[in-house]
Amino acid sequence: MKRPVRSPAPAAPQRLLARFPVSAALLRRLALASIIANVGIVVTGGAVRLTASGLGCPTWPRCTDASYVATSEMGVHGAIEFGNRLLTFAVGIIAAAVVLAVLLHRPRRPGLLPLAVAVLFGIPAQAVIGGFTVLSNLNPWVVGLHFLASMVVIAAAYALWRRIKDPDAPAVPVVPAPLRALTLLTTLASAAVLVVGTWVTGSGPHAGDQGAKRNGLDPETISQVHADGVFLLIGLSVALIFAFRAVGARRAERAAVVLVAVELGQGLIGFVQYFTHLPAVLVGAHMLGSCLVLLAMLSVLWSTRERRPLPAEPTAATPAAEPVPATA
Repeated sequence: MKRPVRSPAPAAPQRLLARFPVSAALLRRLALASIIANVGIVVTGGAVRLTASGLGCPTWPRCTDASYVATSEMGVHGAIEFGNRLLTFAVGIIAAAVVLAVLLHRPRRPGLLPLAVAVLFGIPAQAVIGGFTVLSNLNPWVVGLHFLASMVVIAAAYALWRRIKDPDAPAVPVVPAPLRALTLLTTLASAAVLVVGTWVTGSGPHAGDQGAKRNGLDPETISQVHADGVFLLIGLSVALIFAFRAVGARRAERAAVVLVAVELGQGLIGFVQYFTHLPAVLVGAHMLGSCLVLLAMLSVLWSTRERRPLPAEPTAATPAAEPVPATA
């Protein structure tokens, strides 16, 4: 008599992962925490520059040639710069927790892991770019790249958060192709506004250190180019509201309304800071606003498609009932 064939026992790592399942609710909270943490590191990084602490730690990866940490002789600027470096580890820990949670989540959703890993590896990449900003004595072009890289990491973290909320199904367009093209055009316009905004910052007074050079662009001219881009972006965003309303895409319409509101608030801060000679507090608020505009734009882009659960397949064909013979 043959013995029944037993299926091979799962590997030890798989057994360990199976013992600590992570719910979808916890996974969403961790992904949201990752978004908040990455926005926070942008704001604190801006505080480093706005307090002229960009070279508080004059080298990288050490804080000084002899120490990895700030010393009392370095004063408040060293403490601010070193504190921002420490926050990078906190953001990385949250990203690592998200990756682990994705691995522990059941049922396994393969589309989540690449996004979680992208966010995790984006953080050390950010740290390396930050190191180049220090080694280049706060070159304004490298500083701008540092900010834009943060925007990419935030976008990946947002995509992960939304992907967790959506069912595991193919994305289906909910608006016509011309409106999806208009949404993409608006997204590109928002990206262009962010890029030109870094040029404006690189031409202004907040260099991060008194000895740091500027990018050589005329501040008034490049600020006008940035303002023109903002006007174009707001115009396109308003057009999205009416276009989505015309086709009955209510969710997309609401997302576009939020986008316009955030853009108007960001534009107001921008104009006030320009005419008040760029006070540090408003410049910091403007950096936070840039992150919010990005998130609002991504929300609009995401709302043009939906992931709908696939219909359940029939388990078995039900035989047709035989007709009941008529009685005389």
